Amino acid sequence: MAAASRSHYYREPRPPFRRKIMPFESYWTFAFLILTASKCLADDDHEMEEFLKREYSLSKPYQGVGSLGSSHWELMGDAMVTTEQVRLTPDMQSRQGAVWSRLPCHLTDWEMQVHFKIHGQGKKNLNGDGLAIWYTKERAQKGPVFGNMDNFTGLGVFVDTYPNEEKHLERIFPFVLAMVGNGSISYDHERDGRPTELGGCNAMVRNLKHDTFLFIRYVRRRLTVMIDIDGQHEWRDCLDIPGVRLPKGYYFGATAITGDLSDNHDIISLKLYQLTVLRSRKEEEEEEEEEITIPSVDNIELLRLGQTEEGMSGLAIFFTVFFSMLGCIFLIVIGLVVYSHWSESRRKRFY
Repeated sequence: MAAASRSHYYREPRPPFRRKIMPFESYWTFAFLILTASKCLADDDHEMEEFLKREYSLSKPYQGVGSLGSSHWELMGDAMVTTEQVRLTPDMQSRQGAVWSRLPCHLTDWEMQVHFKIHGQGKKNLNGDGLAIWYTKERAQKGPVFGNMDNFTGLGVFVDTYPNEEKHLERIFPFVLAMVGNGSISYDHERDGRPTELGGCNAMVRNLKHDTFLFIRYVRRRLTVMIDIDGQHEWRDCLDIPGVRLPKGYYFGATAITGDLSDNHDIISLKLYQLTVLRSRKEEEEEEEEEITIPSVDNIELLRLGQTEEGMSGLAIFFTVFFSMLGCIFLIVIGLVVYSHWSESRRKRFY
């Protein structure tokens, strides 16, 4: 099928940075990540052209979606097609639904723009559970991870609308996060995916009157996620991770699930664009020699260590400072006592 082209060129947006003051302990982590990302930061000035790939895209009027042999997309579970959206789940308890591409994607660089809507009768924090966008080796497999199988192989980007781990009060839900699985890594539902997440951001996406969008870009082994949820037609940074290695030939999909709490989870469109990025001959040869077969992320342990340090709750920081001050006071008191005894004994010897 011929690809529709956007004829303009544009510069890749600069990688987002979290503007947060880091604790002293994380500066060594930051320095190491800077060395890793320096090459990627230099790539911002490369121009690229984008082409809409209709065979991997889903949009109105959804002709033949779900019909055997007549569509590139397959429906599963409670998902249904209307004139306005593909509804993954209705606002009812214990439902799950999905829409999966039937065609494996063999693009090197791509971006997915997701137009979605989450809405329901539940009040704040009385809704669930969320939806997910997938690029995975497996397809059309039901499971507990937002309606998809656990121990998946590939990329999952989750719009999590319900906090399961209540003790972490510093995270505001709904929350967007990303995870790369290699087939043996389990998603920790009880901890909202924290042990395996690459990063994320809060996104107040429920019951909005304006359109909401999610942007996923994979270019030069760099994963970027942005959101447009404020009705201002501007992308807001969510996460940006270099060194993400995703094989070709995986499938795109969208899934959602409800439990005791519920929401309507609607996909209005999934638009995939092929990115034509200028590469040097050396870069092309290196990529050809290093074929990616298993999804992975470079320096993943260091990345998560930095997130753990930045993610300390206010209470943890308070107690850390408090006990540090107590320790300092104790040392000062001991020092004064020792000095007092030393001065007294010296005075007696002198006289």
